[in-house]
Amino acid sequence: MSWALASFLLLGAALAVGFAWYERTRPSARLLSVVGTLAALAIVGRIAFAAIPNVKPTTDIVIIAGFALGGAPGFAVGAVAALGSNLFFGEGPWTPWQMAAWGLCGIIGAGLARAGGERLGRIPLALACGACGFLFGAILDFSTWITGSGAHDWHEYWVISGVSFPFNVAHAVGNVVFFLAFGPALLKAVQRTRLRFDITWQPIAVLVALAAVSMPARAQASPATKATAYLLKARNADGGWGGAPGEASNGLHTAWADYALTAAGKPQDSSAVLVHRLGTSQDIGDIERTILALRACGADPHDAGGRDLIAELLARRRSDGDFGGYTSFTSYAILALEASGETSTVPAAARWVERQQDADGGFNLYRRGGPSDADDTGYALEALAAAGRGHTKATTRAVAFLRRIQHKDGGWALSTGADSNAQSTSFVIVGLRAVGAKNSRGLAYLRGLQSPNGSVRYSKTSRQTPVWVTSQALLAFLGKPLPVVAPQARRAAPHSWLALLLAMLLPI
Repeated sequence: MSWALASFLLLGAALAVGFAWYERTRPSARLLSVVGTLAALAIVGRIAFAAIPNVKPTTDIVIIAGFALGGAPGFAVGAVAALGSNLFFGEGPWTPWQMAAWGLCGIIGAGLARAGGERLGRIPLALACGACGFLFGAILDFSTWITGSGAHDWHEYWVISGVSFPFNVAHAVGNVVFFLAFGPALLKAVQRTRLRFDITWQPIAVLVALAAVSMPARAQASPATKATAYLLKARNADGGWGGAPGEASNGLHTAWADYALTAAGKPQDSSAVLVHRLGTSQDIGDIERTILALRACGADPHDAGGRDLIAELLARRRSDGDFGGYTSFTSYAILALEASGETSTVPAAARWVERQQDADGGFNLYRRGGPSDADDTGYALEALAAAGRGHTKATTRAVAFLRRIQHKDGGWALSTGADSNAQSTSFVIVGLRAVGAKNSRGLAYLRGLQSPNGSVRYSKTSRQTPVWVTSQALLAFLGKPLPVVAPQARRAAPHSWLALLLAMLLPI
C-alpha cells in the first residue's frame, strides 16, 4: 500500500468520524441553518480574496463557528467550507486535507470557548486565529510531503515547509487582521443567534402542577407583578441568573434581570457576579452592559474589581463621537454614560446616532445604509431619549417606521419575514415609551405570551431563555426604558460573601 493511499484511508476515516460526531448531536433545523450560513460565508470569503495568496477570512469564520456553536458544528463548517470552495478553486487530493485542517480549526475554536469563554478578549482570540493559520499550513505541508514527494524523508518535509513558509506567514497575519476587523462583531452575532434558539424544556407535569397551585393566588396579579416574582425565584445562590432557572449564572442574563428588577422597585445586589463574569473582557458590549447593570445594583462602575469601566468605555470613543463604529454600541454607550452621570460626550454620540438613521426611518446594527430592524431602532430611541433628544425629527421618523413594520398579531420580529417574538416586541415598546409613544397592541401580544408562572415565552412556538425574555418583557410591562439606577448605593446583601465565593468557583 502506498503512502498516499494509506493517508487517504486514514483521512477518510477521520472525516467520517467527524461528520458522524456532528450527526450524533442531532442538530436542530435552526442550528443546521446557522452552520450552513457560516459555511457559505467561509466559502464566499475564500473566493472573494482569491487574488491575494493565502490571505482569506475562512479560518477566522471557522474558529468563530466552533467558539460560538461547539466542536461538532465548528468541524462541519470547516469541512464543508473546504469542500464547497474547492468547487471554485479545483478539487484534488488536497481537498480532504483542507477539510480536515479547517475542521480541526473549528474544534480548536470550541476548545478555546471551553477553556477561556468570556475571559478571552479580542487580542487573545486574534492571536489564536494566527496560530491556527500556521497549524493549517503545517498540515497542508504534511499532505504535500505525503502525496507529492518520493523519498518521504524529513529533509524533503523541511524543504516543502521552507518553500511554503512565506505563504503560511501571510495566512497567519491575514487571520489576525481579519479577526481584529470583523471577528468580535461576527462572534457576538452568532452567539446572539445561538442564545435565541437554545431551548430548555421543562417537564410538563411540573408546569401543570405549578400552574394549578398558583392559579388562584395569581389570578389577580398584573403581568409585571407575575414577571417580577418569576425573576426573583429564578435567582441562583451566587446572586446571579442564567438563561433559565437552574442554569449557571452569566453576565448577560444577570444584567438584564438586574435592569428589570430595579425598574420594578426590587433592586438586587449582583455586583460580585457581574464583575466576576466580566473578567478581563475588553469587548465594548460587555463593558457597556456591566456598567448599566452595576448602576442598576447601586454599585460603582469606576471600581469594578479594580477596573474603571467608565474610563475604559470613554477610551473607546472615536473622533466623530461614536463608540466602536456601530449604532448599537453607541446607543448603549449613551445609556451607560447617562446612568453613570458621565454626560460630557453624550451629545456628540447622540448626534452621530441620528446621522446613522436609514432612509426608511429605522436604524440597523451597524451604520446608515443597512437593512433597518426593530431591535436596533428600539435601542436608538432609548438612547436618543436618554440624551435629551427624544422629540426630534429623527425620533418621529423612527416611530413611524416601527408602526409600519408592526405585525398583525401586535408583535415585532427580529428581521423582515420572521415571526413576531417577545424580545423584539419588548425592545420596541420600551423604545416607544422612551419618546412618549404607546402601543397597546404590542403589550397585548406580550401578555398573551406570559405563562401562569410569570415567565414570558420567546414566541408562540418557543420558550427559550425565559429569564432573559421575561426581564425584557418586564421593562415593557412597566414602560421603563434604560437606564435604570438603584435609588441609592446599596451595601452588600447578607449573602454577598457566599455569592462571591460561588462566583469564583463556578465555571465561566
